[in-house]
Amino acid sequence: MQFKEINPSPRTLMTPGPVEADPRVLRAMSAHILGQFDPEFTALMTETMEMSRQLFQTRNEETYLVDTTSRGGLETVLTGAICPGDKVLIPAFGRFGYLLSEILERCGAEITLIEREWGTVFEPEEIEAELKKGGYKAVACIHGETSTSMMQPLEEIGKICKKYDALLIVDTVATLGGVDIRVDEWGLDACIAGTQKCISAPSGSALITYNDKISNIVRARKKVEKGIRTSDDVDGTLPGIPSNYLDLAQLEDYWSPRRLNHHTEATSMQYAVHEALRCILTEGLQERFARHNLNDKALCAGLEAMGLTIFGDRRHKMPVVTAINIPEGIDGPTLRGQMLNDFGIEVATSFGPLDGKVIRIGNMGYSSQKRNILFTLGALEAVLIQNHVKVPAGGAVAAALDVYKQA
Repeated sequence: MQFKEINPSPRTLMTPGPVEADPRVLRAMSAHILGQFDPEFTALMTETMEMSRQLFQTRNEETYLVDTTSRGGLETVLTGAICPGDKVLIPAFGRFGYLLSEILERCGAEITLIEREWGTVFEPEEIEAELKKGGYKAVACIHGETSTSMMQPLEEIGKICKKYDALLIVDTVATLGGVDIRVDEWGLDACIAGTQKCISAPSGSALITYNDKISNIVRARKKVEKGIRTSDDVDGTLPGIPSNYLDLAQLEDYWSPRRLNHHTEATSMQYAVHEALRCILTEGLQERFARHNLNDKALCAGLEAMGLTIFGDRRHKMPVVTAINIPEGIDGPTLRGQMLNDFGIEVATSFGPLDGKVIRIGNMGYSSQKRNILFTLGALEAVLIQNHVKVPAGGAVAAALDVYKQA
């Protein structure tokens, strides 16, 4: 039996993730493997921590990489910070708010779920009204809800959580690296992000940061494995963290100067994230955010020039994801299939009440380029015309070019 060589077809990934990895990241992944305790390698880990702090805009000591996908990063932080019986508020305005609830239910947390219509976000007063009832340990929320393309403002919510002494734990999986996120200034106690979106590395790692409030909880839950513990290791007083692999207490030791063995580091992914972060900081945070905003503006101008309607509350649309209502005359699978098969461009469907009603176009990281925006608009227009949807020929690309020229 013969097996195929890995030789994927070239694609332009315009989904909400994964997106195209920066070629410099892919080159870095081909570097020689080092042992996880080689001083060269631990020096790279230390640099990854410092670059991550700059991206999160935080001074948190506990800022590092977890060898798992972004969902695993969420589970790592939530299962470490939240004990059984803790009362947690989850404001859900799309699919991934419900995911937070799913994870925390398995932790034994007492959950209060408040919901918003998909395509909208919460007003700060709605969060405060619930926190006033008292007893909440934390608020866990989504920053950029990719299922709806909405982005929840956080600054006022951070102030409200501080007022009621509730932790604020935020999923920034889809926004870190493409949107300005100010962890310390906004009062975010923990943030979690994936690498396969605006960071522009492959999926498989999660970036996390959390402050001393959460670190104190984690250390009070600490229990070091019997085979590696010393006489100085004392078990914490709070219930232990239920996962061994996603144990924040042991991961802290692993990333600290102690370098206590926990797992074998994913060497090539460490290289990938280190290089991705270096590329981001070399570009400059504000320059990177401006690039995403400009490409979003051009994309939206082109879509509207075709007569398409953008889904949801435009005041709160993410600059890195755009959902559009599928026009009459074509269905989602046909549209996405022809985009992929005829042009090699992948766009996404959505979930739940939006499944079959919208398509989502990503504008993330390395994929967020002028040429990709123009290519996607031209391809989308051609597919619609091929399916007898009436759109002004050439109008989309011309409108986007006008945005670039004015910039």
